[in-house]
Amino acid sequence: MKQEILLVDGYNVIGAWPELRKLKLESLSDARDRLIERMAEYKAHTGWRVIILFDAHLMPGIEKKNKKHQVEIVFTRENETADERIEKMVSELSGRRVQIHVATSDMTEQWVIFAQGALRKSARELEIEMNEIDKLITNNVKVIQEQRPSSKIQLSDEVAEIFEKWRRGLK
Repeated sequence: MKQEILLVDGYNVIGAWPELRKLKLESLSDARDRLIERMAEYKAHTGWRVIILFDAHLMPGIEKKNKKHQVEIVFTRENETADERIEKMVSELSGRRVQIHVATSDMTEQWVIFAQGALRKSARELEIEMNEIDKLITNNVKVIQEQRPSSKIQLSDEVAEIFEKWRRGLK
C-alpha cells in the first residue's frame, strides 16, 4: 500500500482561496491558522500525511518545523523559498511506496515537481476537494445525529405518551 503525502505551498494556497485571501488582509497569522485547520480536516478525511510549507521571507529566521492538529508545518530557511524546499522534499520523500502530491498554482513549480514524479494539484482543485470533504463531513454528522435516540432510555410508545402528557401538565 502506498503512503500518500500532500505538500502544500502555504502562501500560494492562501493567495488563491477567496476565504483565506480575505482573512490575510486582516491577519496573515489567522489565514495561516485557518489553512492549517482546513488541512487537518483534509488529513483526518483522507488519512494522508500533510506538510504545509511557508516561505521564510514573510517569517524571517532559521528554519522551523512543528506540528499542529497532526499537520506538519515547515517555515523555510531565510534564503530558501517554499518552492525550493518543496523540490528538495519531493526528492527526499520519493520512493516506490510513496505517492507525493503537491498543492500549488505556480505553473513553473508544477512542471518541476511533475518531472520528479510527484502529482500536482492546483490550489483551486484542492479548494474544490475541501468543499466536497466539508459536504461529506456535514452529511455524516447529520446521519449520526438522526440515528442517535432522543432518549438514552428506550421507552415504549405507551410510556412515552404518558410522559409527554405529564410534561404538558395533562393527566
